[in-house]
Amino acid sequence: MRAFLLTRYGGPEVADLRDVTAPEPGPGEVRIDVKAAGLNPVDFKMREGKLRVINSYEFPLVFGCELSGVVASVGEGVTRFRPGDDVFTRVAKEHLGAFAETACVHEDLVAKKPASLDFVHAAAVPLAALTALQALRDELSVTPGMRVFIPGGAGGVGTFAIQIAKHLGATVATTASARGRALVERLGADVVVDYTTQDFTTVLREYDAAFDLIGGDTLLRAFEVVRRGGKIVSIAGLPEPLTATQDLGRGAGLATLFWFASAGIRFRAWRSGVTYRYLFMHPSGKDLEALATLVDAKKLDVIVDRVFPFAEIAEAFAYLEKGRAKGKVVVAIG
Repeated sequence: MRAFLLTRYGGPEVADLRDVTAPEPGPGEVRIDVKAAGLNPVDFKMREGKLRVINSYEFPLVFGCELSGVVASVGEGVTRFRPGDDVFTRVAKEHLGAFAETACVHEDLVAKKPASLDFVHAAAVPLAALTALQALRDELSVTPGMRVFIPGGAGGVGTFAIQIAKHLGATVATTASARGRALVERLGADVVVDYTTQDFTTVLREYDAAFDLIGGDTLLRAFEVVRRGGKIVSIAGLPEPLTATQDLGRGAGLATLFWFASAGIRFRAWRSGVTYRYLFMHPSGKDLEALATLVDAKKLDVIVDRVFPFAEIAEAFAYLEKGRAKGKVVVAIG
């Protein structure tokens, strides 16, 4: 089969398309003929070695985090799927493998593809939508009437986050350029700040929570927007101790490292009277089922910016890394 392999950590030159042996499903796994795979910033961050302290891989590695396809065969003990099922999944972080013509994934991480989506749009859902769902529902505990700030709403995670926050009953503010304004307003954003001409700290005040997708100065300034007693969850800032113990299931060593690394941002949070949390989402077939229900009920629109053929996956990454995609970038494989 053809697969996009990572041969070592580095820039775009360390990954290329090669012929490799197709995997066979182990106990509890389904073998999927991949139809499409989504690209995410975490993919090139992992390629660059920025996440090696969290997951260390052996090379060569078929990487990629999310896919859609058709179940080709099942391993021993599989009860939820059978050959011919249309599915989508966020693959296991320990194994990856989405950028290939065939992938084996544990059935607990897989769900039936939303009936209303084609394979390309289904492949755009898992990682970004799971991240948004788990941040807003589980970490920020969004309830009707809350005011939530989501900077960067026109990106892959942002487009899902706006819609999920609205579904949970929140009033949503976001940032976007003039080019992205129409999109985020269509998705339900109540307040849109043009970050190219406005400082959001002069427009927004006393929000209950923020879901930071950008990090850096945007994250630091978000503390001026959230009220005392509120909470900020970030996927772009610095990991803190709970990230190690709760999200990654690791021990005191990594928690201590994250404690030192996040000291500055945690002090900023303490000074502002705001709780800070960094989130690593977890793959979940059950949560994907919930998202599929929202999609098929027309409560969650899937925004795909561009689709590339598998042979042009390197070009797809170059486009993604420019950081201007509105929604998701997907490669069509099958």
